[in-house]
Amino acid sequence: MQYYELTTLKTVLFGAGKAAPGIQSFLAAGQGTLLGAWAADIGSLNEVYLLRGFNALDELIAERQRVLMSDNPYGCLEFLVNYHSDTYLPFDFVPPVQTGNYGAVYEIRTYHTKLNGLAPTIEKWRDAIPARTEQSKMSIAMYALDGAPRFTQIWPYASANQRAEVRAKTVADGIWPPKGGPDWLSPNMTSTLAVPLAFSPLK
Repeated sequence: MQYYELTTLKTVLFGAGKAAPGIQSFLAAGQGTLLGAWAADIGSLNEVYLLRGFNALDELIAERQRVLMSDNPYGCLEFLVNYHSDTYLPFDFVPPVQTGNYGAVYEIRTYHTKLNGLAPTIEKWRDAIPARTEQSKMSIAMYALDGAPRFTQIWPYASANQRAEVRAKTVADGIWPPKGGPDWLSPNMTSTLAVPLAFSPLK
């Protein structure tokens, strides 16, 4: 089974670029497969996002312990204000993350669901995703195993303008959002547009 970890690093002001070399070296020495590394551009600023894949839960836990016990977590302590990591499983109908060059801008979007809303939401997405991904690629849709019920999607776009155009078209055509999907969501939603760091496998 594939597990994903999405880590958010809060850096000092304009710290993402300065922290990048240390982050790259730290990840290369650990377990798991780096899939994406981005710096926030629009949304909550001075943040770096790291998406990693793990083939087994014990591998993920061992890597989480390595970070916690490190005297220089993520290799960038001098630029790091805080960090947190969340564990995810993919929606069962989406393929594994395929790295490559897909866009200059990635949207990282998280929805919190009603307390009993995750399973119904996934079923609504199951019906709607094929038509939606004909309009633009989706990197992953995955739900959190820790914390409140929520799921995160990552979408690549050529630009912020292309994102706006695609979303407007899918809404106008009745493709998106999934029919009945919003009924199971809470108002707690976040969206960040982020740009790939130089060493990101997703670009």
